[in-house]
Amino acid sequence: MKIRWLSGDDVASVLTMEAAVEAVRQAYVAVYRRTVQMPLRMHLPSERYGGLNLFMPSSDPDLGRTVLKALSVYGDNPARGLPAIMGVVLVFDAVDGRPLAVMDAARLTGLRTGAASGVSSQVLARPDSRVLAVIGAGAQAPFQVDAVLAVRPIEEVRLYSRTRSRAEALAAQVRQRRPDLRVVVTDSAGAAVREADIICTATNAVEPVLADADVKPGTHVSAVGSFTPAMRELPADLLARAGRVYVDQREAALEEAGEVIHALQAGVLAEDALIELGAVLAGEAEGRRDPEEVTVFKSSGLAAQDLYAAARALEAAESRGAGVEVSL
Repeated sequence: MKIRWLSGDDVASVLTMEAAVEAVRQAYVAVYRRTVQMPLRMHLPSERYGGLNLFMPSSDPDLGRTVLKALSVYGDNPARGLPAIMGVVLVFDAVDGRPLAVMDAARLTGLRTGAASGVSSQVLARPDSRVLAVIGAGAQAPFQVDAVLAVRPIEEVRLYSRTRSRAEALAAQVRQRRPDLRVVVTDSAGAAVREADIICTATNAVEPVLADADVKPGTHVSAVGSFTPAMRELPADLLARAGRVYVDQREAALEEAGEVIHALQAGVLAEDALIELGAVLAGEAEGRRDPEEVTVFKSSGLAAQDLYAAARALEAAESRGAGVEVSL
């Protein structure tokens, strides 16, 4: 039996951001329709070494694929000369259980997480959005930029990180790929977001990284960094101002999204204000209602995103002969 091995570079070569955005759109609709089998992610802390291991299985009979992502998140790894995020994605045939592929999880996760902001911006941001602000300059930040550029006519990108050198490095990457854009590194989060039409936060913060007062009317905010109750990037008063919060999945948001949990506990947000993005995509829930509305999308990440993105990547790899086939 042979399986296909896809490195991070292989994944990047076969899965464009545009394709990832479409795959994640399909994933959100499938999640809303409840055709995906998907338990909540399993957290396995490595307290002695300051790491966290995540295991995310999912399967969709209609797609014909089953996927398991195993991911490690070790914040001190860069000091060891290692990536902070590493892992693998295993792809199986849902019909007969055959293992089909092993692929790099870090690159796939980057693409599908960026694509989540792309989908939310496509659905909720004003069509005339021109200024993007990204808070955080870690591994996920470039994917946030690429995803929003894929769906909105962005002319200016504003970047902020607590470590300015990382923001400057990201700015250099963006300028190299898109010399037509104006790219600005700011000295504060407020300076980055005040004139933004779209704000993406991609940090590991445990306290809000921006203030509600700095978010102008009509802005769309996509927060993708937090994935535990102890983490949050957005203040509760911003969620209260938005009135409705769009999420990957209600059950997951209530268990994992620190911003949502905090706002509910503070009494400024009700559970019925949580709207699955898939419901909007399916035409069964309302999105943006007027140009002055502030919209908020809170994503903690779902295994279904990995499922649909991995299936799309494998299909493209098979058609192009990408990766390496190895005997199992």
